[in-house]
Amino acid sequence: MVPDQQAALDFYKDLLGWQGEVGPPEQGGYAVCTLKGKPVAGIMKAMNPDGSIPDPLPPAAWTTYLSTDNIDGALKAVTDAGGTALMGPADVMDLGRMAVIADPAGAVFGLWQAGTFDGAGIVNEHGALIWNELVTADLPAASAFYSGVLPVTTARSEMPGAEGYLEFKVGDRAVGGIMDLSTLPPGVPPHWQPYFAVDSVDEVQDAAVRAGGSVLAPAFDMAAGRMAVLADPQGGAFSVITASMPEQPA
Repeated sequence: MVPDQQAALDFYKDLLGWQGEVGPPEQGGYAVCTLKGKPVAGIMKAMNPDGSIPDPLPPAAWTTYLSTDNIDGALKAVTDAGGTALMGPADVMDLGRMAVIADPAGAVFGLWQAGTFDGAGIVNEHGALIWNELVTADLPAASAFYSGVLPVTTARSEMPGAEGYLEFKVGDRAVGGIMDLSTLPPGVPPHWQPYFAVDSVDEVQDAAVRAGGSVLAPAFDMAAGRMAVLADPQGGAFSVITASMPEQPA
């Protein structure tokens, strides 16, 4: 969600090879971004639930959406566990039902119950989603909250060098992670972060800077590969990674 939708579309088209355009009014202008003709992300102009433009405009931000078969039941579980419903649930034509949530620590995420639209059509390829990560201060509390809301479990990562990192799992499949907020600079709030797969982190980092973006954490090697944390020109933060052990997002 961004103040300037067209500027965001132009940035990510050039950076990650996406296609997309501002959608029709009946969809609130929502732009579905595609790669190889398949949906990989969405970009929309910041607006209030009633369609009005906020004043002041909120900062740009990516929202991770987690899939559920029963959004009403999941939403009740969210509020019962101390989370907050910020928007919805609401029908999005015949595409599905959505809600936006804040967990008890304040990290914002979405819930999506698919209708005719399942979500990402490509993952784990250059320019597509590869991982979603919750950054929070209390890992046991986060583990208990999300395990109570969705059919996921958490387990310590078995990757060498990733001691203390938790993974969300559906069955035996890792679908996301939980990182300790204390490893980041003071003042960073709890949040969800999307990771996009790229063939060369360093080249994408340089391209983002040339296009007016910024580098929040320069390219570095870590347990799962080589990654960097970037921000688009409007401040939306995201990570890029060349994974040595490709993961599957939820």
